Amino acid sequence: MHLLAVLLAALPGVVTPSGNIHCFYVPAKPAHLLCDIHEADYSRREQSGCQSRSGLDWHGWEVYATRRAQPVCSGGILYNSNTGKPTYRRLAYGRTWKFAAFTCVSRFTGLTCTTGTGHGIFISRQSWRGW
Repeated sequence: MHLLAVLLAALPGVVTPSGNIHCFYVPAKPAHLLCDIHEADYSRREQSGCQSRSGLDWHGWEVYATRRAQPVCSGGILYNSNTGKPTYRRLAYGRTWKFAAFTCVSRFTGLTCTTGTGHGIFISRQSWRGW
């Protein structure tokens, strides 16, 4: 096994049964989830929004325990890939995943991740909503 692979910490996360939606925990300060979707009806709109606001690419969402979920516009990687690597658990429809302040529920209609402070996100192929 490569030494770097041994040194990288697992960043726990979930993937929907279709494999379309991924969220993983980033232990930065403040800790948050990074979520993305591979195929979405609104991808072009979100990409255009990021390009017009910042000239950067759309890369999904950041979900924090203490503030509204936001789209992420970035020119590069959004976590320290030298110290961590996302490790996803397939979350069957109707099942729940809990880690730190976050609870995610997988449903046929999409993935919902919330926090105890009332913030969260709903992500589906058709739409997304952050609060």
